[in-house]
Amino acid sequence: MPKKRFALIGAGVFGEMHAKAYSGRAEAELAVVCDLNADRAKAMVAKYGGGKTCADWREVAADASIDAVSIATPDFAHTEIAVAMAKAGKHILVEKPLAMRVADCEQIIAAAKAAGVKLMVDFHNRWNPPFHETHRMLRAGELGSPRFVSFRLSDTKFVPYEMIGWADKSSVLWFLGSHAVDMVCWLIGEFPSRAYSVSRRTVLKQGGVDTSDFFQSTLEFPGGAVASIENSWLLPTSAPTVFDMKCQVQGSEGTVFIDPSSNGTMVIEGPSKLSHGDVLGAPLIHGQQQGFLVASIAHFRDCVIDDQQPLVPGEVGLEVTRVLCAIEESAKSGQPVEIRR
Repeated sequence: MPKKRFALIGAGVFGEMHAKAYSGRAEAELAVVCDLNADRAKAMVAKYGGGKTCADWREVAADASIDAVSIATPDFAHTEIAVAMAKAGKHILVEKPLAMRVADCEQIIAAAKAAGVKLMVDFHNRWNPPFHETHRMLRAGELGSPRFVSFRLSDTKFVPYEMIGWADKSSVLWFLGSHAVDMVCWLIGEFPSRAYSVSRRTVLKQGGVDTSDFFQSTLEFPGGAVASIENSWLLPTSAPTVFDMKCQVQGSEGTVFIDPSSNGTMVIEGPSKLSHGDVLGAPLIHGQQQGFLVASIAHFRDCVIDDQQPLVPGEVGLEVTRVLCAIEESAKSGQPVEIRR
């Protein structure tokens, strides 16, 4: 069977996870790495083997030999690329969020359906072992019915100040809240009907990055469950990890506590500070790439090779964006927002 040829558009911080996944199966080839930074694209090709580089995603769209693409560009730069790739007949994996407007999500989904191509959104925590196990327990009824979910996913100031150069064109809500919203909806088993949120824009703006400091959001679900979500870009850079994730799921018959960012599986006491080793995200074990951050992308890779439908289709990304837009609207108005579909 000839290899399926994949292209990566966006060789930034998370783009490497896509390169790892595509280099992990013999039937897949990382054929093109596209990035505005030519040196960064060349470095990725050199590290993960083969392929060529380019700076314009339109070259990828025009390349008939490319079967599928990963779009790992910044939050605000997904729609035009995704629609063009669909029209070019290429299967598409889009990093979260699918897009930052409901209409843009609908446009991407419509283009993919019209072209008959696969469309997946990379909500990788669905492959994160403790969340996957909690989801299994909830579906099996082992915790009773979900009643309340508390979800915290925050970053240190390093992320908006140094790690990404486009924080003022997005927010912690889109960058992290997309993961949080998807996860609470997946665990509870439905999408919310009402959102209320509070946000402030002070500290980061004073530091030169004009974006929100945090969002504290409450979601109400049709079945009676409630979720509380905290997303912040204000954690100190001295924190043991760049992110802090905590989740508590309360069912009618049991409760689960999840602490992926500092669960104590591996604690490193270095000369300058405490840190936690990466044993879940993307560890390399006996030369083989493991971890949930790569597993979700590998799932898309395998769907393209084996002609299967992805577990996280574009419609999921649409609903998450719908919720995030309601959260933004509520934070601006100071009032709860009904989420209508």
